[in-house]
Amino acid sequence: MPVITTPIEGLIVIEPRVFADDRGYFFESFNARSFALETGLDAHFVQDNQAQSARGVLRGLHFQTGASAQAKLVRVLSGEVFDVAVDLRPQSPTLGQWYGLVLSAQNKRQLFVPRGFAHGYLVLSDTAEFFYKCDNYYDPAAEGGLRYDDPALGINWPFPEGALLTVSDRDRKWPLFEP
Repeated sequence: MPVITTPIEGLIVIEPRVFADDRGYFFESFNARSFALETGLDAHFVQDNQAQSARGVLRGLHFQTGASAQAKLVRVLSGEVFDVAVDLRPQSPTLGQWYGLVLSAQNKRQLFVPRGFAHGYLVLSDTAEFFYKCDNYYDPAAEGGLRYDDPALGINWPFPEGALLTVSDRDRKWPLFEP
């Protein structure tokens, strides 16, 4: 499981080793021992989530606070998304910076998003199935979010040509980033 570091400490892209032949392909999407050896992290995931969305759907930017903060290992099962993580860690030298990449069923990349980050994604394909592991249980009372279009963050979302942007009312009403 090759690991690619990003400009933001702790945010890691994972390239799975894919074994393909004329029958199709196989890859190990998660192995706790390999994950710990390659990343130096001892993640204990307790909840898996999956969402299906259509082209132009933007979900996020979401996070959990306090004792309910979550680290996530995210990937796409079908389709393609532009995935974004924003550093919200108060003492981080990259506080308020974002990192984005395309995750797809084709590239099979995964992104490890540590605790202390806001996370969201935009669907680029006709539909996409998004899957993520969390290291803490969801707590509605600890949920927070940031506006996806916050000018202070300056996220360069690659809106699909001709697609209508679909954002929930809740996601449109999140506050702006305040360091």
